[in-house]
Amino acid sequence: MSFSTASAAVELDHQLHEDENKNSTTSSSSSTLVSSTNRYPKLFEPLSLGPDIGVLPNRVLMGSMHTGLEGHSMPKWLVPLVLGRWPTQADDHHHSMDRMAAYFAARAQGGVGLMVTGGVAPNRAGWTGPFSGQLTNEAEMVPHRVVTQAVRDVQVPILAEGSSSSVPARICLQILHAGRYAYHPWAVSASTTQSPISPFRAKALTKAQIQQTVDDFVRTAVLAQQAGYDGVEIMASEGYLLSQFLSPRTNHRTDEYGGSLENRARLPLEIVRATRRATGSNFIIIFRLSLLDLVEDGLLFAESVELAQRVQDAGATILNTGIGWHEARVPTIHTSVPRAAFGFPTKALKDANVVTIPIVATNRINHPQTAETLLQQDYSDMISMARPFLADPDLLLKARTGRTNEINTCIGCNQACLDHVFVGQVASCLVNPMACHETELQPRLLPLEQRLRIGVVGAGPAGCAFTLAARQMGHDVVLYDKDSKVGGQFHMAKRIPGKEEFHETLRFFETMLHQPPSADADTDGNPADHTAAPRGAVELRLNTTLSAADMEQDTSIDIWIDATGVEPRDPKIPGQDHPNVLSYIDVLKHKKPVGKRVAIIGAGGIGFDVAEYLLHHDDQNNNNNNSDEIKAEDVTPDSFWKTWGIDTTLQTRGGLVVVNDNDPLQQSHAPKPPPQRQLYMLQRKTSKLGKGLGKTTGWIHRATLKQSGAVEMIAGAQYQQIDANGHLHITTTTTTDKKNKKASTTTTTSSPPRILEVDTIVLCSGQVEHTTLRDEASPALKRRLYAIGGAYHAGELDAKRAIDMGTRLALQLHNLTTHDAQQFVHPGPPPPGVEQSLFHLLRRFL
Repeated sequence: MSFSTASAAVELDHQLHEDENKNSTTSSSSSTLVSSTNRYPKLFEPLSLGPDIGVLPNRVLMGSMHTGLEGHSMPKWLVPLVLGRWPTQADDHHHSMDRMAAYFAARAQGGVGLMVTGGVAPNRAGWTGPFSGQLTNEAEMVPHRVVTQAVRDVQVPILAEGSSSSVPARICLQILHAGRYAYHPWAVSASTTQSPISPFRAKALTKAQIQQTVDDFVRTAVLAQQAGYDGVEIMASEGYLLSQFLSPRTNHRTDEYGGSLENRARLPLEIVRATRRATGSNFIIIFRLSLLDLVEDGLLFAESVELAQRVQDAGATILNTGIGWHEARVPTIHTSVPRAAFGFPTKALKDANVVTIPIVATNRINHPQTAETLLQQDYSDMISMARPFLADPDLLLKARTGRTNEINTCIGCNQACLDHVFVGQVASCLVNPMACHETELQPRLLPLEQRLRIGVVGAGPAGCAFTLAARQMGHDVVLYDKDSKVGGQFHMAKRIPGKEEFHETLRFFETMLHQPPSADADTDGNPADHTAAPRGAVELRLNTTLSAADMEQDTSIDIWIDATGVEPRDPKIPGQDHPNVLSYIDVLKHKKPVGKRVAIIGAGGIGFDVAEYLLHHDDQNNNNNNSDEIKAEDVTPDSFWKTWGIDTTLQTRGGLVVVNDNDPLQQSHAPKPPPQRQLYMLQRKTSKLGKGLGKTTGWIHRATLKQSGAVEMIAGAQYQQIDANGHLHITTTTTTDKKNKKASTTTTTSSPPRILEVDTIVLCSGQVEHTTLRDEASPALKRRLYAIGGAYHAGELDAKRAIDMGTRLALQLHNLTTHDAQQFVHPGPPPPGVEQSLFHLLRRFL
C-alpha cells in the first residue's frame, strides 16, 4: 500500500495558516458575545456513536494526561515510611478522588463532551512506577464513582441547527500497561528487552501470562463500567506494552504472538474483543493506535491502516491516534512542534477509507481554528486536545460564545505538566496554576468590606497573573509598567524560534486586562448575584515609572505589589565594558546588532534561548528582523519535518527517514538553511551544559544546537578578561569522578589559556532581584508592600513560579491585611507526596 501525503500535508498547512490568520484579523472583541456555530461549525457538530451509546455534543475529545490525581496503590501502612512523616489529607487522595472529580467537572462545565482519564494499570506488572494507580478490585473501584458522578451531573449543550438539547458529559478510563517502560523490577514486555528510559530489564511474557494480561484488561474495563465510566481507552501507542507487541522493534517472538502483523496484533485484538463481550454494546471502547512510532523498526504505516480495520472489526467505538514513542528522539508535543504538524498521517488513514468509526487527530492542536480546519479538510472526525484544557478548562465554552480571544492558550512548554509528572509531582499548568488544584485555588467574589484597591508595579507575567486573579476576587487594581505594553520578558521569549506560542499568552493578558468590570461567576460556575458589586476594575498605567516616593503619596492604595522582576547579574569580567559586550536584553529586546562569531556567557535557559535566536536571526536580512511578529499560526511544518527526518510519504518503518544509524539528527532528507552564526556557549560549572533545563524538553534544546553544527559548548570556563579587541580570554577546568566499590575520587584538570576571537559577547550569566522599590520604601510602606515573581526570588527566569506566586497571593491577600508584608513568606512547593517521594527513593538507590 502506498500513501503519498506530503503534498496533502503541505496543502493543509497552508490552509491552516490562512484560516488562522483570517480568524485572528476578524475576531470580535472579547466583550462581544456572538454565536460561533458559523465560525466553528464542524467543531460543534454533534457526532453519533450509534443507537446504543448515543450522541457526543461536539467533535472534541479531551485526551488522556497523567496528572497525579489518579491516586496510587500503596498500602496505607507503607505511606508514612515512604514519606518520612505522617500523611496529611493531601496525601490521602488515593482513597479520596475529590480532587480528580473537581478537575474533570470543571472541564465538563467548560463544554467538553468526552474525556479520558490518565492511565490506570490493569495489574502490578503494568504499573508505570511502584504502586502507581491501578483498578483491580472493588475496593479500588468505589472511589472512582465520585469522579464519574461529578462528570455525569454536567449537561453539555448540542448546538446543531434547530436543536436546544443537551447530553450528559462522558468520561472514559484509560487502561495503560507500561510494559518495558515500567520503572520497577516487575516490568514485562513482548520480549526480554530494556528500554532506554528505564533502568529495569523487562522479561518476556509467557503465553499463560499473556492470557492473564487479557483477563486483567477486561477486569479493569468491567470495574470501570461498574464505577460509572462511559467507556475505556485501550492504550496501544506511545511505546507502552501493546505497542511493544505490535512493533518488530520490541517483539522478537517466534510463537503465535510474534512475526507477522496478524501475530503481533493478536494480544491487542484479543483485549478489544474480550472487552466488548464483557461490557456490552452501550460501552465506549477507544483504541489508541500509533500512526508514527518515530523509532527505528517501528510499525509501517500500512500496518497501522490494516490494524485500524481489525480493531474496528473487533468492536472498537473510536480510533484515537498516537504519535511517537516516549523513547523517540523527535519532539512531538513541545512548543517547537508547529501546530497540527502530525495531522498528515491521520489524513492518510481517513483517505484509506478502511474504517467507518470516528478517527481522532492529535498532537499540538491548541486552537479552535486549527481544530476546525482539520475537520473541514476531512483529516479526522474528532480532535484530541489534552494540555489545552489544563491551560483553559473553558476553551470550548469561549469558542462557542464568540470569545476566542479570551482563551488562555496552551503554549506547549511542558514545565508544569509533564515535567511535574515525570518526577511524581501533581501536574498543573504554567499559564493556569489553578489546573489540578481546583479544590484548593478557587477565586470567589469577596464581600464589599473585604475588597481592596491594590497597586501593582510591573506588568510582567507575575504582575499580570496577580492582577487577573485579584480582580476575580472583586479587588480593584491599578497596574503600572514602564514599558508601553504588558507582558514583560514574554516579549523577548516570543522572538525565540519555537516559542511563537508566547504571543498567545500576551494576547490573553491584553484581552483580559482590558475587560470592563462586569458580574463574575461564583466558585460553582453559576452566575454571581447581579445586585452585588461588579468584578474588580483594572486601570492600566503604562509608560509609567513609579518610585517609592510616588507610592507613599498615593493614599488611595491599600496594598502595593512589587512585580518589577529581575535585572541581569554582573559577571564581573575584566573588560566587560567593551562595546562588543551586550546583555541578553540588548539582543532580544533592543535588537542590537550581533556579529557572526559570538560567545554566550551562561548556559541556562536564557543562554539557550539566545543561542537559538542567533542561529536563525540575521541582522542583515530585514525580513528576519521582524521575528517578534512571527506567530504560531505563521509557522509551517516543512522545516520541522526536514530537521527531524520525518517521512511524510509514510513509507518507512517508524516514519523516520534513516540515513545514518539511529540518530534522528542525521536523518534529514533535505538540506537545512545554514546557521547564521558561529557560537560558543560557556558556563563556569563543569557539568553538562543545559543540565538544568526542563526534564522533558531539555534534550530538544541541546539536540537542536548540536544539530546546527555551529555551536561549541564549553563547560568549566574561567573568564580571565575581555581584551581591547573584544576577544574573550578563558581557561577551562574539567572534573572527572571515578568510583569503585571502596571509594570515589574526583580529579580536576585545567586547560591552557585560550582566546575566543569573537565579534560579540552576550552576557546571559543569571539574574538578581530588582529591589529598588523596597530599598527606598519607608517602614510604613514596607509593611504593605509584597514582592512576587522575580522581584521576590530571581533564579532562572521562571515564569511558572512567577505566575503561580502572583495567583496564590491574589487569592489570599484579603486575609493578610493585618499582617506585616515584611514578615510574609511565600509558601514554597508542597512537601513531596507519595509518588514524588518514591521517585526520589528510586533515583537515590539506582
